[in-house]
Amino acid sequence: MQLRSDDFQHGRPIPAQFAFGKPGQPVALSDNRNPHLAWKDAPAGTRSFVLACIDTDVPSKPDDVNQQGRTVPADLPRVEFVHWLMADIPAECGELADGSCSDEVTPRGKRQPFGPPGSVQGVNNYTDWFAGDADMGGTYLGYDGPCPPWNDSIVHHYHFHLYALDTERLALKPGFTLAQLRAAIAGHVLAEAVLTGTYSLNPNVPA
Repeated sequence: MQLRSDDFQHGRPIPAQFAFGKPGQPVALSDNRNPHLAWKDAPAGTRSFVLACIDTDVPSKPDDVNQQGRTVPADLPRVEFVHWLMADIPAECGELADGSCSDEVTPRGKRQPFGPPGSVQGVNNYTDWFAGDADMGGTYLGYDGPCPPWNDSIVHHYHFHLYALDTERLALKPGFTLAQLRAAIAGHVLAEAVLTGTYSLNPNVPA
């Protein structure tokens, strides 16, 4: 199974229009469009797809994050940050257009994000990041793009995972978590494809 995008190549930078944040003073909100994705060569017996986008380079401690005069050290342990979870993508679907599921930053989060008919979308980690913020706090469903710390010393990697499943529907409701998704697909994955893009807001750390 193959997964590709017309908007970025595997291992290469994701353009700023597909990010939540872009360079500003020091950061500004970006267009937050989902990138184009297309896939083919799913195995026989595929009845649905699952899509997940995960940043694996998020600082495990927030002490230095976005602090003037400080830098997030490269040797700090890193954790996962979910940017997109979508399940029950119909087997006949093989492409998502640029901006078809997200085309702006939605303060307090998208409640009913667009997706292929019958699909269901999970919660992303901006829900946790903005918790307690009077202007941005809320439940973030669907796609919200990259916005790594502007003072991070490493480039961030965004892994788009596509799973072909042997079941048409999973027992997941809108707002499901990554842990719930991983539990639901266990034993149902026929194939997996991964497309990875990079992004950085640190002018000294090119993506």
